[in-house]
Amino acid sequence: MTSVSFVRHLAVTMVILSITTCVPVFGEDWPCWRGANHDDMCTETDLLESWPAGGPDQLWVNKDTGLGYAGISIAGDHLYTMGLFDDTEVALCLNAENGDELWRVDIGEIFENGWGDGPRSTPTIDDNRVYFMAAQGNLVCCDRENGEIVWKVAMQDFGGGIPQWGYAESPLVDGDKVICTPGGSEGMVLALDKMTGDKIWQSEPFETRNRRGQTTAAPAHYSSVVPAVLDGKKQYVQLTVACLTGISEEGETLWQVEWPGRIAVIPSPVISENRVYATSGYGIGSMAVEVDGDDAETMWRNQVMKNHHGGVIHKDGNLYGHSDQTGFICQSLETGELVWNERNIKKGAVLWADDRFYHIEEQGGRVLLINATEDGAEITGEFVLSPQTELRKPQGRIWMHPVIADGKLYLRDQEILHCYDIRE
Repeated sequence: MTSVSFVRHLAVTMVILSITTCVPVFGEDWPCWRGANHDDMCTETDLLESWPAGGPDQLWVNKDTGLGYAGISIAGDHLYTMGLFDDTEVALCLNAENGDELWRVDIGEIFENGWGDGPRSTPTIDDNRVYFMAAQGNLVCCDRENGEIVWKVAMQDFGGGIPQWGYAESPLVDGDKVICTPGGSEGMVLALDKMTGDKIWQSEPFETRNRRGQTTAAPAHYSSVVPAVLDGKKQYVQLTVACLTGISEEGETLWQVEWPGRIAVIPSPVISENRVYATSGYGIGSMAVEVDGDDAETMWRNQVMKNHHGGVIHKDGNLYGHSDQTGFICQSLETGELVWNERNIKKGAVLWADDRFYHIEEQGGRVLLINATEDGAEITGEFVLSPQTELRKPQGRIWMHPVIADGKLYLRDQEILHCYDIRE
């Protein structure tokens, strides 16, 4: 190749590279609770930087997805969720392009609760199967294409007892295992063969103290297990009413830090390199630990973040989410200190995509597009979710987390599921 040809070839290559690096990223799946990386962060790009008055274009609404607080998972043009119809909880598969129902299958009896009946976890998609956790504790594996039940077990089969607000954990599929948290005296965390539902292992029980000061086996609460590699060791991290814990791939407890949870421990742990962050509401607060081998040292513990539910997102060394009595906040992971708070952003669930936060307020259904960094927060779009359910119980709220997949934003209020076009 001559020097002139080489220069031309190099120039063409650089142009091609410059074009490909600007291609928008769409079509990403959302296969499980908090997305593929378990962090409520979507990697899609070229999404709207602001919204017109009234919000982005609404593509479709399905008003028949059943009652409850179940989240959604998406693979390709298939969307999976759950809902309560009459006295039965069902698994649902919808067409993600138009909201039409493709199949439904019964997975459990009704769970009744003053805050709202029905299921409250998110399905997990793995290859040609999808895994559903019903509120009464049935874990059901279905064929993705037709909904046929492959196997079904109950958390009660492994010593579990139904939590006050129902089983809300979303199952984790990792390798050949399904990981979940039955709680109780037979062991806190459980691993099943994902193909058969047979037990592989069950961790030791976790101890907690009741109101009388007696030591008992800790029950399941509402957080979901997160996979992690901490100090080079693969493990499963779970936050319970009793402790924050790392469990090995063989079910052995690697490390444990006391957590004084009360009433309901809900948010999933957040992983950053060798650090684990935990938070819960009811006045408990937050903490960060550093894992070194089979030891975990508490970096700090305070009440700057008291995230009841709705989730916390780690971005560039800071944590973002709603804190009880404080509003939407930015908290330093390194020190635990408050960086800023914005009281005008009310309690709700948060998602991150394309350098912006998507936040839906639990009361009233105000949906916000927020440009937030450690320097502060700016709202660049908002609208009110419409229509909203007329069937929600008085104590209930809008609690499903937002989901983004293939340039579309999905929001849900009980039986009503919304899909919006948010592509630039």
